[in-house]
Amino acid sequence: MNIHFISKSRNRKTGDIPVTYSERGTCPPSCPHYESDCYGEDFYTRLAWNKVPTRGASLADTCDRIAALPDNELWRFNIAGDLPGKGEAIDPAALGEIVRANFGKRGFTFTHKKSDDAISWIRHANAWGFTVNLSADDAGEADTLAATGLPVVCIVPMDTPERTTTPEGRAIVVCPAQTRDDKTCKTCGLCAAGNRKVIVGFRAHGTRAKQTDQRARRVIPIQAAN
Repeated sequence: MNIHFISKSRNRKTGDIPVTYSERGTCPPSCPHYESDCYGEDFYTRLAWNKVPTRGASLADTCDRIAALPDNELWRFNIAGDLPGKGEAIDPAALGEIVRANFGKRGFTFTHKKSDDAISWIRHANAWGFTVNLSADDAGEADTLAATGLPVVCIVPMDTPERTTTPEGRAIVVCPAQTRDDKTCKTCGLCAAGNRKVIVGFRAHGTRAKQTDQRARRVIPIQAAN
């Protein structure tokens, strides 16, 4: 498994934090965005993602770079790609190495791997300080995933207000980097807070946003919170 580690991202949304890309084979085919409307298929992101097999380094080398980050450093595992392991599976040994390298740092990521086995390993990762957010594709699925007690993010329609709720009344806050010009992952850090109760909503975006938006509208209406 190759991972491309970038010590300082040029992405406007993330800010200049360390980020990684993982090989395409880590993505689960069950993800509804798989080889479809995934933001990873946007032109520049796709270019970087496709070069992981040649630009990337081994897991051991990547973990050395993570471990060498300053204490309390905020970093994002995977702009594109998923947790280590082929397709739906999680490689617990590889995930454990990343978790160990992250000790004292503020690493976070997102996953579409949601089997019972995957949830079990994700729970361990979060317990040891590596924040793995479960990715929901609409606000209804966010309720289902939130019942696990793990941190959750979800796609919301493009016109969703900054604060809203799921069908079961859980709070959703739209990603501040999407609603404020002065916010980035670096200055926000909300997705790295593994013990938060609020669900982070990502308005459909990217070159295929209309398709993603339609998926997010499977649960309607989404209304502004009081």
